[in-house]
Amino acid sequence: MSAQRERGEAFQRLHQGEGLLILPNPWDAGSAKMLAHLGFQALATTSAGLAFALGRCDAEGAVSRDEALANARAIVAATPLPVTADLENGYGDSPEACAETIRLAAEIGLVGGSIEDASGRAAAPIYPLDLAVARIRAAAGAVRALDVPFTLTARAENFLNGRADLDDTIRRLVAYAEAGADVLYAPGLTTREQIRAVVSAVAPRPVNVLVGSPSLHLSMAELIELGVKRVSVGSNLARVAYGEFFIAAGELARGSLIAMGEAMPFDEINELLR
Repeated sequence: MSAQRERGEAFQRLHQGEGLLILPNPWDAGSAKMLAHLGFQALATTSAGLAFALGRCDAEGAVSRDEALANARAIVAATPLPVTADLENGYGDSPEACAETIRLAAEIGLVGGSIEDASGRAAAPIYPLDLAVARIRAAAGAVRALDVPFTLTARAENFLNGRADLDDTIRRLVAYAEAGADVLYAPGLTTREQIRAVVSAVAPRPVNVLVGSPSLHLSMAELIELGVKRVSVGSNLARVAYGEFFIAAGELARGSLIAMGEAMPFDEINELLR
């Protein structure tokens, strides 16, 4: 518990200090160890990265809460770094489900987690505002009842679900901040104007921005100038790894061994994971 408390306090300080908090997203214990070796200060899990590793699709409810938490537990155990988790929609529609997910997340050593307002249903992909706020309020209540520091991130998923409605997104993020969220996050924002508006609306709460998308043409320095406090890459690192694997395997299938020469040396990987 003392180690988890230290990680939780460290994670909170990273949101309060100077500079940009860069959260890479490992998808397993091995990738977490490699990222820790590179000097990152904290880690965040990725629901898509886990789904791909399990041979499933993301955002379709194909990965259970138990599976996601088992993956997060392995990542927590792999390094001494604080870990926050992509907890999807809390693995249930009700506020009670969100609260229970937060409690279970803390039990396995996580010191942060995000709850999104996407329902996972094509006919009504985003929860009504009243329900979405109640879900964040319940999650925040569960956080306050914990014995360790835990950073709650609330996600507004409009832009990832074909609803490029900035006004509604800001309305939701402001309501989530008022309901007790510590960090606000609207994945899919791509313009300077969108990001500036979100940062201004929820200030002084920190804002997370998803980076790595080809549609986001802003540098880290520009994001800092806009007041962004935290960035994460979602499934991007996992997709880089799978992309290179797929290219090399495709060459192998065609009878070429050239791509094999680009492999990371065996001894180097072994040392990183030691």
